[in-house]
Amino acid sequence: MSAHKPISVLILGAAGRDFHNFNCCYRHDDRYTVAAFTATQIPNIAGRSYPSVLAGSMYPRGIPIMPEDAFESFIREHGIDLAVFSYSDVPHAYVMHMASRANAAGASFGLIGTRKTMLKSSKPVIAVCAVRTGSGKSQTTRVAANTLKKMGKRIAVVRHPMPYGDLAKQACQRFAEIADMDRHDCTIEEREEYELHIEAGNLLFAGVDYHQILSAAEKEADVILWDGGNNDTPFFKPDLLITVADPHRPGHEAAYYPGETNFRMADVILINKCNTAHVEGIDVVEANAKRMNPIAEVIRANSAVLCRDGEKMRGKRVLVVEDGPTLTHGEMRYGAGHVAARQFGAAKIVDPRPFARGSIKVTYEKYRHMEEILPAMGYGAAQIADLEATINAAECDVVAIGTPIDLGHLIKINKPHVRVEYELAEAERNVFRPSSESYKVPLKSCEKLRFFGLKGVLAESGCRAIAYPR
Repeated sequence: MSAHKPISVLILGAAGRDFHNFNCCYRHDDRYTVAAFTATQIPNIAGRSYPSVLAGSMYPRGIPIMPEDAFESFIREHGIDLAVFSYSDVPHAYVMHMASRANAAGASFGLIGTRKTMLKSSKPVIAVCAVRTGSGKSQTTRVAANTLKKMGKRIAVVRHPMPYGDLAKQACQRFAEIADMDRHDCTIEEREEYELHIEAGNLLFAGVDYHQILSAAEKEADVILWDGGNNDTPFFKPDLLITVADPHRPGHEAAYYPGETNFRMADVILINKCNTAHVEGIDVVEANAKRMNPIAEVIRANSAVLCRDGEKMRGKRVLVVEDGPTLTHGEMRYGAGHVAARQFGAAKIVDPRPFARGSIKVTYEKYRHMEEILPAMGYGAAQIADLEATINAAECDVVAIGTPIDLGHLIKINKPHVRVEYELAEAERNVFRPSSESYKVPLKSCEKLRFFGLKGVLAESGCRAIAYPR
């Protein structure tokens, strides 16, 4: 490239990681010009712009966000030099197909490494990430938060971005009480990730600009707790990285981007849902852990399904509503609600597809693996209305709500409904443990504090992170 001509960049994104990559690598670097972002996975993002107040002085008009399906023609028409892939939870082959499409259109293709995008904090950072969305990050994070508080630590949970509204207003959001979600006009997806933390008394931050967010969190916390999204890598450099693996999707830890990165970087690999998974699936994950990250500590855990009114489902026709992202791009065919319906003896689990309305019908057309499950899609008022209409049109006796929040508080359901919850529970620990000489975080002579409670589900590793930050 000419020394006088900036490199033209197109960032392929999904309203989250893409903005963070821009903020870290391109916002103030005049060697590059970011021509546009693309959007996929998340509705209602394309056609908007990344505002100038966030993009910086080099972009007084902001940066347009366009549909991903037009990215090849955009590369040709605008002479894009580099397409940067910047979203998560996709198969490795998908990434290379995107690379081939970019290359065929004339652009180079790139992935940005963690060294450039993990911000260094002045406080210890514990990060919880996963190999796929829906593995159980949030329930693991809640256990970590509870234990840190019992140790007398002030915590700030920082959540992976979910900026679906006014991006400028969402630059740095602070949540300390339930009413804060109303003030920030949170969608169902945001509430699913925030509500349980807030109810537990955990101070939570989220938004768009994680430089601002980290600075705000550091002022109020002794320890920063990163609660990851999808299977994305942390935005902050962790002193302890816990990666949650899902034996219901064995082998995905080696087949999805960037979940494999989390699996290989992990200090602790937590194999969740062992109580409902086949032993063969657990064995596959453990074998991959030994092969791909032999210095990580590997631990088994259960995901306990709780339903106080479960007997209401016995012998009934049950419509199961599950977490949206877990079912859609997470590719799960069932979740906690489906498990509970079977455990409590539902006579029939109703197929929601004949009753789908509006955007929910479109979702089923895109994600054809979904059958006996209804994804709780709610990225805006119109989609929430479609979800409500679908539930109310369904021919069933009971609705099992397997989302992290109680949808009954957000939409009007015209039939009996029960809430299904799930929490991390004890299983076997220390499936195998490396020698002390192998630890990424030095043991030194720190006191053997049990970092996580819950009868030792997780290792004492956390004391090393707090005592000896990297």
